[in-house]
Amino acid sequence: MKKYKVHIGMGLALIGVGALAFLQPYIDPYYLQVALYLGINLILALGLHFLCGYTGQFSLGHAGFMSIGAYSAAFLSLHFFCAWPDPIRFMLSLLFSGFVSGCFGWLLGLPSLRLKGDYLAVTTLGFGEIIRVVIQNLDVLGGARGLGSIPKWTGIFPVFGLLILGIGLLHFLISSTYGKGFLAVRDDEVAAQAIGIHVTRYKVVAFVISAVFAGIGGALYAHLVTYITPSQFGFMKSIELAAMVILGGTGNAVGVMISVTVLTVLPELLRGFAQYRMVVYALSLVVVMIFRPKMRFWERKKSLC
Repeated sequence: MKKYKVHIGMGLALIGVGALAFLQPYIDPYYLQVALYLGINLILALGLHFLCGYTGQFSLGHAGFMSIGAYSAAFLSLHFFCAWPDPIRFMLSLLFSGFVSGCFGWLLGLPSLRLKGDYLAVTTLGFGEIIRVVIQNLDVLGGARGLGSIPKWTGIFPVFGLLILGIGLLHFLISSTYGKGFLAVRDDEVAAQAIGIHVTRYKVVAFVISAVFAGIGGALYAHLVTYITPSQFGFMKSIELAAMVILGGTGNAVGVMISVTVLTVLPELLRGFAQYRMVVYALSLVVVMIFRPKMRFWERKKSLC
């Protein structure tokens, strides 16, 4: 019965997003832009949340996967299938970005299997910086000057439709018999291996799924801003995404979604403070970290995933 409720809920949510998409031309461009940034950040954070919260792997190179998705989607949109209808080209670019990012996630996951904690975080951080520097030196991708003239195809339905599908995917994966293996690997790798769980496979799959989410988020971002540079996917972007996941609570999808919403909207609300904007923003983060253990609604055991 619970399974059918989830299906019905996802269906109603998609219908609601579809109805809202018809109203997109009448929404103020500023509010629309903030809403789309929020949706993209939710997709990125949910991918990292799955890796950190459900498999116990910590990554500081999420922006690297995002950049791979952004540049691969932009390159495909600019140079291939130009005679095809825009919706099909957009869909192909999203699929291609997810595939390419997933491949890089698999490549990163294999050599990182023996690492844990800080060592894994440093390795993924190095990976993200390597990707940024490589892109910065590739003239075919625009180099340091960036890549422009990207079609602006990102809208309400693609962003929030993919977000709902992503939430549903993670929910059904974690709820399945196979998905319980991720939780076992997170809790105790030795015990999981002792009962016959293939720890290596689960870790690699987790990296691939997280990278696919990041790649699709990067593709949506590229087709929203229409101009991308390597500096947009630097170390601070990875830190920003990691902060969203940590503040929300690893293993708590609801908390992560609340955290992403607050940390995306708060800087926009603080624009009136001019030069003190980032000071107030940083102080807000400190206050949240101090009082977060008392916020019981963020510590609930049950979550969407």
